[in-house]
Amino acid sequence: MINYTERLALLMEDVVSRVPTLGFIDVRDVLVFARPGRSRAEGAYATCHCLSLPPSEPGYYFWRDHETGRITRRSEWFVTRSPHVSVGGRQIQYLVSFSLPRYCDQSLKRSRKERFYHPTEEPWMAKLDTVIHELYHISPDLKGIRRIERGDGTYVANCHGHQFFNEVADMVQTYLSTRPDPGVYDFLRYDFDQLEAKFGGVIGTSFRTFPSFPQRFIEALAVQPPSPADPELVGVDVEPVRPPRGPQRYTEDDLHVRHFTRATSRRLVRKGAFRAA
Repeated sequence: MINYTERLALLMEDVVSRVPTLGFIDVRDVLVFARPGRSRAEGAYATCHCLSLPPSEPGYYFWRDHETGRITRRSEWFVTRSPHVSVGGRQIQYLVSFSLPRYCDQSLKRSRKERFYHPTEEPWMAKLDTVIHELYHISPDLKGIRRIERGDGTYVANCHGHQFFNEVADMVQTYLSTRPDPGVYDFLRYDFDQLEAKFGGVIGTSFRTFPSFPQRFIEALAVQPPSPADPELVGVDVEPVRPPRGPQRYTEDDLHVRHFTRATSRRLVRKGAFRAA
């Protein structure tokens, strides 16, 4: 069977070695994993998740009465943190997830990105575009998601605007102009049914908490500050912050391989120290 996340990780490694704009990326800082995604459903084909964001400033939630508008209760003070993910002792800075089988069936035709390509381009190029799209989200300072800068030095509010799509399409052409080995990206030519027919199945790396994965979480401050000075908050009830449901630390022991089909997926083997993506 084809290990799809492994092939995507190898493709990313080749891309960053050939596209100068992405040359700052060390793929050892990026973990590729698979998420469930039906082909005919709405949603993203892939997503870039930053793990290097620092903790947020302390804050709290509060609730108001719908009729009077008075604050009736607030939460404890808390901060928002990123989970810690490491593989082989190296801390992961970014996760890139791909929705299977949805990503495999992606096509340029009738897509938002179609207008940035020549009409003669093959439909599977949309998948290469998506790979570079997610890599381009990685900020050069490795401290968040890239902000797109205008010519006057200000930043574009919409990171998925015309400029972003156009720059990604340019990087796709830059990559292909270097004449990479077709064997690195040829697997993108096949949709999900064709992959199953050719390789006997599609597998990929996922987390043992599947379909969940490492995400930002809130954590109550160990030492709670005094009540806020706002008069509206005097005497209101304080609700405890619920502890995070999922793990806050992940290692290679939290990874496994899943077999994906059109309708579902099932776990195959525990990955342990073996890293496929």
